[in-house]
Amino acid sequence: MKKSEIKFGVVVVITFAVIGAAVSLIFGRFIDFGSSKTIETSAQKTKPIGGTVSFSPPLLQDAPAEIKDAVMLGYNIMMNTQKYAAGYVGNKLNCTNCHFNGGITEGGRNGGLSLVGVAATYPRYRKGQNYSEDIVTRTNDCFERSMNGKPLPSYSKEMTAIVTYYQWISNGLPIYANIPWLGIEYIKSTHTPNPANGKQIFAQNCAVCHGNNGQGTQVVPPLWGNDSFNDGAGMDKLKDIAAFTLNNMPMTNPKLTDEDALDVAAFIINQPRPHFAAKKK
Repeated sequence: MKKSEIKFGVVVVITFAVIGAAVSLIFGRFIDFGSSKTIETSAQKTKPIGGTVSFSPPLLQDAPAEIKDAVMLGYNIMMNTQKYAAGYVGNKLNCTNCHFNGGITEGGRNGGLSLVGVAATYPRYRKGQNYSEDIVTRTNDCFERSMNGKPLPSYSKEMTAIVTYYQWISNGLPIYANIPWLGIEYIKSTHTPNPANGKQIFAQNCAVCHGNNGQGTQVVPPLWGNDSFNDGAGMDKLKDIAAFTLNNMPMTNPKLTDEDALDVAAFIINQPRPHFAAKKK
């Protein structure tokens, strides 16, 4: 290689080095090359999932005009399932028998099972089925089991109304937040349930509303027999019905002890009821 070529190469290298330094100096004022620091700062500004939430469901009448009819139909189905979803019900129960006031409550003591926020928690993994299910599937689970009926088509007017209702009363709650009023707190007790004692507790505290034979009335749901929930329903599980009974029964004046609730629950689920068999759409 000639000396002139070597000198030319050195000059080119030096020139590019000088230009690169200048560019770095100029744009370094605008670009933060410390990427790890930038990511850390951004993460600190992000609110954690499951932050504090408050119970403040919107009023049904405040629903936007384009969904108001669906919201109101959804509420009516909850309150009077026998009328508004008659073709899908196989007993004499209404959704509000468990979800008091159509589920617009904080649950807990004398509040039934709340539905406020449920739309923000699905799809959800269910251990019993070992998979995640959406809100439509979960709702149909209730129709097939608790209502001893058949599933609503996902595209039906009734199902669309129910889901729209869920979404409206859940409006404002963050997706997958920790919503403390959903679900039910199970009884923590080492007591062995005694159905025989539960029969006496039922006669003293429950029969006045549900009837001596548990068949219910026009306004009070039957607890066993052909017109009640079937053996696939959540309420046919001791831990579920015992916790529900403890928190909500007798109606307006829950007064049973943990042991009483477990005993009367054991008595109720030992009574005859329909057998669950999945029905075709």
